[in-house]
Amino acid sequence: MPFADYKTALVTGASSGIGAAIVERFARENIEVHAVARSGDALAALAARTGCIAHAIDVTDRQAIADLAGRVEFDILVNNAGVDRPKKFLEADEGDIDLLVDVNLRAVLHICRLVVPGMVARDRGHVINISSIAGAYNFGGNSSYHATKAGVSMLSNQLRIDAFGKRVRVTEICPGRVATDIFNHVHGNDPSVRERFIDGFELPQASDIADAIAFAISAPVAVNIGHMEITPTLQVMGGLQTAKPQPAAKTDRSGEPKP
Repeated sequence: MPFADYKTALVTGASSGIGAAIVERFARENIEVHAVARSGDALAALAARTGCIAHAIDVTDRQAIADLAGRVEFDILVNNAGVDRPKKFLEADEGDIDLLVDVNLRAVLHICRLVVPGMVARDRGHVINISSIAGAYNFGGNSSYHATKAGVSMLSNQLRIDAFGKRVRVTEICPGRVATDIFNHVHGNDPSVRERFIDGFELPQASDIADAIAFAISAPVAVNIGHMEITPTLQVMGGLQTAKPQPAAKTDRSGEPKP
């Protein structure tokens, strides 16, 4: 279905970056966009700029999301909110794991639970799940993030099975590195972070991801674009590494390292 057949959209993680770009893109299509994020001030600025309806809600606030889904019939759902705490899994702590599971996976599952059945009943809808190349490829120091994004990837495939026979389309968007402020949120608001991840690189912009989503939505109803992997031209995934074994550290009977 082209945009003309859709009227309302729910976008999470909407206050900045890819989420804000999606809201801006949908607004140009005359969609009533409900923008969800924690930052009330950023949402207010976005609403003033785009005309979206702002909801300062944490996606883990299940009751608030349920109340919103109970009031509005959404034709488009964009699960974009996400967090990361990059570190090796051997160093992960309980709070890191719970946060990533709660925001990146559990919230997505519950929002789909609250929104998708209505789409099926109306025989109309499009779910956009923003996962990551981390859901399909491995790189160091991000195990919990990889696990949650792989869950979103599998959910995207399963939703099509569960909605089979109805005109409910599901698109998984898997971005690589994109020029947004997510790196500052994750690694700290320091100029060195931008130098490490953005400056000097040729990267997709948030608006490029929004345009790709618009392309998938604007396709005819007979067309489901199920999976889009969007990376910089100069970024590749994978690569084979082989390590030599390292001798185990010597310890005394108490398990303490020997001097």
